[in-house]
Amino acid sequence: MRSPIPDYLTEVLDSTREDASGNVADYIPELARANPDVAAIALATVEGSVYCVGDAEQEFSIQSMSKPFTYALALADRGTEAVGERIGVEPSGEAFNEISLEAGTGRPLNPMINAGAIAAHSLVRADSAAERDRRVLEHYSAFAGRELGIAEEVFESEQSTGHRNLGLGHLMKAFGIIDDDPVDVVNGYIRQCSVAVTVRDLALMAATLANSGVQPVTGQRVVDAYATRHVLSVMTSCGMYDAAGDWLTTVGIPAKSGVAGGIIGVLPGQVGVAVFSPRLDAHGNSARGIRMMERISRDLGMHLMEATRPSRSAIRDHRVETVRGEDVTVYELQGDLVFVSTESLIRHAVENPPTTSVVAFDMHRVDEISDVAKKMSAEAARRMKLDGHRVVLIDPNEVLPSFDLGDGTTPEYFASVADIDVGR
Repeated sequence: MRSPIPDYLTEVLDSTREDASGNVADYIPELARANPDVAAIALATVEGSVYCVGDAEQEFSIQSMSKPFTYALALADRGTEAVGERIGVEPSGEAFNEISLEAGTGRPLNPMINAGAIAAHSLVRADSAAERDRRVLEHYSAFAGRELGIAEEVFESEQSTGHRNLGLGHLMKAFGIIDDDPVDVVNGYIRQCSVAVTVRDLALMAATLANSGVQPVTGQRVVDAYATRHVLSVMTSCGMYDAAGDWLTTVGIPAKSGVAGGIIGVLPGQVGVAVFSPRLDAHGNSARGIRMMERISRDLGMHLMEATRPSRSAIRDHRVETVRGEDVTVYELQGDLVFVSTESLIRHAVENPPTTSVVAFDMHRVDEISDVAKKMSAEAARRMKLDGHRVVLIDPNEVLPSFDLGDGTTPEYFASVADIDVGR
């Protein structure tokens, strides 16, 4: 059986293919040369599963998606109180490059706009600009789980047009927000925006935030849980700039966009998602990427206001039982079935395919099952049937009554494994 998740992500990609609205960023010469038609999606779970579709190997610059990760490093180095004295946490309601400084203090309103991100970069502890750049790159690499590099052509291109950011740097230096040479700080900020990534890298970076700061593949704690919560809170209210309200009501997860066409989203405790499409809308966010994220959030029930209990492993036990002389593969499930716990179950079945004709899913310890978990389970069961298995449900509490597999059929129901009619 193949997992249905890559097929679903491909369908999302295909369903947005006709969206050619927006334009590539033309104020940075290197970004203006981007192919507007490339697109990709990646999804990474907190257990370390990664699914990628589309132009997933295409590298592009991280741009403003770097901001939450540098902010996390500044919080780790300085603490929330010291960082809060230099950078606020209030939404600006303005574009990413506006001069949104607090009256009288010169403090940037939040770390997701350029002024706040430049200030955050300056707060990374280092004895020199070069050491600061190195620490930032190592920090991003730890989030991604591999060594990342700088797209030098993007850095040089962006540096040649970075006059507004230099102006912000000098202004904050005058207010005492930045202690170091503003030219060095702004150049370092431009370098962090020029880090080359793929959607897979970004999905894993987002999944690290979803996993309370622990990289789900390497197991490395990159940032502590408190700082992660703080970063995600600011991403929720400020990550999408002057479209933050629309984003929160429609997609409903902490997110950050970048003008190269990427968007990352984080569902705490479950998944990190990354999309890529270079054409931007009027707010500087990927136009097609917004549609992809809206669809994924709606289909997978990711909105933060759709309250569910914390997810855990769906599988309590996986065994082979003998029922009246015939072996039966039994998956004993537990708790609430949501996207990430159901993905874990499907992945387990893909990696450890049943060897018996009859496959039973024991639901008697399952409390609730979300709509997306129902759809995923139905597709997985349908594919098991196509592989020649007879799928039955043990559901004495009727957690999943009238379960349509999507092909007009339903599985057989029994009160217990011992009751399965193996002779059919």
